[in-house]
Amino acid sequence: MTNALRRRLLAEFTGTALLVTAVVGSGIMAATLSPDDIGLQPLENSIATAFALGTLILIFGPVSGAHFNPVVSAADWFLGRRAGTGLTGRDLGGYVAAQLSGAIAGSVLANLMFDLTAVTWSSKQRAAGNLWLGEVVATAGLILLVFALARSGRAPVAPAAVGAYIGAAYWFTSSTSFANPAVTVGRAFTDTFAGIAPISVPGFVVAQLVGLAVGIGLLAALYPDAGRAADQVVVPTDDRDPALDHRR
Repeated sequence: MTNALRRRLLAEFTGTALLVTAVVGSGIMAATLSPDDIGLQPLENSIATAFALGTLILIFGPVSGAHFNPVVSAADWFLGRRAGTGLTGRDLGGYVAAQLSGAIAGSVLANLMFDLTAVTWSSKQRAAGNLWLGEVVATAGLILLVFALARSGRAPVAPAAVGAYIGAAYWFTSSTSFANPAVTVGRAFTDTFAGIAPISVPGFVVAQLVGLAVGIGLLAALYPDAGRAADQVVVPTDDRDPALDHRR
């Protein structure tokens, strides 16, 4: 493994961990500060999540592209194969492993920060067809957004755009827009506001993979050459340190 790839995997691990820490931690804080207001709790959680995501993309994007999400990385690999851009197969495996382990670490960190047991398996079941449909919509929209921005040369606005989309999708989807298999797995490790029962995780992940396929299909119809811009997800190539080019 090259030093460049190690730095990129560290960025994906740390960024995903901090993202999940923000999701879980703000959920705990919301439930603590607004225990009787079930409308205010998700508002507080979604605002903190959206702001944290945008900030983390700004921090880690120049190193790894700030995917923090296995479906984004899988789309980057799939769409970039023919054009010779995007992640390689080895990169994809490393990214997914870093994202999953980072998500679990982030959940544990949030639990510890709020004086909870490091791992508390969630008891909050989220298993229903309408919730899975919400995950398909949320994930497809996310894939379409990040690659449309890259293909149209607007990747520099990704931190704001992706944060805004996730914050909005929290409210307009029935599932509150997990849209991320790694985050879904990580949230199973906390029995708090943002948790999801381990038994509900497979259904959400399957729905997210369906959303990935739908998003790629829409990209094929709307942006047939989207793969050429795979190196622009989420931060333009020109903004990266040339020493971190994964194809070297």
